[in-house]
Amino acid sequence: MNTYGLILAGGVGTRMGNIEKPKQFMELMGRPIIIYTIEKFAVNPELDKVIVLTPRQWIKHTEDIVAKNIPENDRVVVIEGGSTRNETIMNGIAYIEKNFGLDDDTVIVTHDAVRPFVTHRILEENIRLAKEYGACDTVIAATDTIVESKNHTVISDIPDRSVMYQGQTPQSFKAKLLRATYEGLSEDEKNILTDACKILAMKGVPVRLVEGEVHNIKITYPYDLRVAESILGGNTAC
Repeated sequence: MNTYGLILAGGVGTRMGNIEKPKQFMELMGRPIIIYTIEKFAVNPELDKVIVLTPRQWIKHTEDIVAKNIPENDRVVVIEGGSTRNETIMNGIAYIEKNFGLDDDTVIVTHDAVRPFVTHRILEENIRLAKEYGACDTVIAATDTIVESKNHTVISDIPDRSVMYQGQTPQSFKAKLLRATYEGLSEDEKNILTDACKILAMKGVPVRLVEGEVHNIKITYPYDLRVAESILGGNTAC
């Protein structure tokens, strides 16, 4: 059973206030954020290949920083992503099929390039549950009350917090299951997708839960960089 890591590095960093360099290439304690993420995948012996998907104009830059920061990098390959998150994942699946073959048990572990603190435990559980059940999502229990406002002005609902979770990544799947379900969606259904797990959830395919970690943060805003520096400075187990 072949298993591949897909690191999704398509963000352009507009919320970080940086228009010259996507956030995944910004430095965290002297190294690009994406390098911390790639390293977590590159040392996992269960992953046959680590595929980094990035905008075309950033492929060479990504290859250069991988070569500089991860000397033993023959398991890491950089390819072009797509125009959306899910199209990027489909590009990764197509690359696997073309270069290594694809069968019903091929598993992909998809992860945000700007979540550098994913733990080995989270990766291992994603791989195990995806192999066993076909799909899984990394989440943490919601600690704050979730407030819904359909018109963004007044409250329309306050769901029961005890059944609410906050989504993280990795999200892991049997590749053929995910692709077949995605290709079966209408264009209207594709347009309302927020992440890959929704592809399956919309069609009633069970997606198992993996317990995430509070420090498995996504670096999106300048404040997140300061939090990340604190995590690294405190040597939080990752």
